[in-house]
Amino acid sequence: MEYDSVSRGARAMFFMLTPNESSFEKVEDVPQYVQQATPFFVGLMVLELVVGFLKTGAPVITISDGITSLSAGMVSRLPLLLMRGCELSAYMHVWNHYRLVELPWDSAWTWWFTFLGVDFCYYWVHRFAHEVAVLWAAHQVHHSSEYYNLTTALRQSVTQPLTSWVFYLPMALGVPPSIFAVHIQLNLLYQFWIHTELIRDLGPLEWILNTPKHHRVHHGRNLYCIDKNYGGILIIWDRLFGTFAQEADKVVYGLVFPIKRFEILYVQLHYYLYLWKKSKTYKTISNKLSTFLNGPSWKPGKPRLGDHNDNPKVTGKEVPHNPRWSLPVQIYAVIHFLLVLKTYHDLFENKMILSQLTILGMTGYVLLTLTSLGFLIDQRPSSAVLELFRCVVMMTLLRYNYMKPLAPSLAVPTEAFVSLSLLYWALHSIASQLLGIKKAN
Repeated sequence: MEYDSVSRGARAMFFMLTPNESSFEKVEDVPQYVQQATPFFVGLMVLELVVGFLKTGAPVITISDGITSLSAGMVSRLPLLLMRGCELSAYMHVWNHYRLVELPWDSAWTWWFTFLGVDFCYYWVHRFAHEVAVLWAAHQVHHSSEYYNLTTALRQSVTQPLTSWVFYLPMALGVPPSIFAVHIQLNLLYQFWIHTELIRDLGPLEWILNTPKHHRVHHGRNLYCIDKNYGGILIIWDRLFGTFAQEADKVVYGLVFPIKRFEILYVQLHYYLYLWKKSKTYKTISNKLSTFLNGPSWKPGKPRLGDHNDNPKVTGKEVPHNPRWSLPVQIYAVIHFLLVLKTYHDLFENKMILSQLTILGMTGYVLLTLTSLGFLIDQRPSSAVLELFRCVVMMTLLRYNYMKPLAPSLAVPTEAFVSLSLLYWALHSIASQLLGIKKAN
């Protein structure tokens, strides 16, 4: 049974499950494929790190960018601790009250129809997320890394699910929610492994499937890459609707205007503030609304999707933003990230037996930690004070057993490490205050 479970989990990552083993009558019976995929995420990322180092002699993942991408993935799923996902909730409402037909849940035809339907709807979710500025404000999170590796796949938006559910509602008129719940997860999981530079070409499969080669183009800020290759599993939608582009010149990754920041709330939300400020520069209601509803590069006098005349020229010699910070601080950040990742995992494992107040408090702690680590990476002046406060909170949670070490045998070392962290940041803050007073005098 254990082997079967591992086999199913591994095959789910590549959309290799059969209809028989992934069709369920009730939504409650559908496995949490995404949540159960964590070991495979970790395993594939380690494999990419090893193979990448052997091939290039350098790590394909930087600590600053990797922590930020993983943090974005964690933040994007935190709302699921408090409520069911928007996509499934809205889908079930339409199914329960407005369905026109009821396709059989145990039919292979229903399974394959749902696969095509979900992937087709995802194409339009993805395309609209690039062509409507307020939707791009959510999706830009996924494109904000200047690197392209498997951690980038997990750099997801916390706000995108608030709007993406609309595009899947037509399927609820006939497709059972249990089958939809399977495919919405498998579609997402497939897109994990295509975020790599190590796989160059898959031959004839490139004509039909979305592959690392096609998806690299999608993540590029080169002129030929922008707004191309939206497909999830299949690339045929892009070929049909005129949004396909072949990989050509060296792809330079990231946003057209790189944000060069790692603080997770800024990464998630900064573009909304940008749109608000941009809309305030216009006088007419029409232009203000168009700022949010037209393309991200739209300005008065330009077509609805805008143009790319103001884009910085891409030469292929661009170097990703990678701040210089000391090795001890990098090790410190990695250890604390692993500790909060364990807390995050335990939260999802035990959410059914924890009180809402406990879940809310621990969610706040996870956000505090990820924010503080971002401040450290960005080397913000207030990072020491914030980290001092976070260490006080962490020590309190450890003492009252709200947090667990990575392993039972590491309980004492973990508490000692947190105590030393607290002492270090306390001394650092005192020294900074004294230095500030001395300079003032």
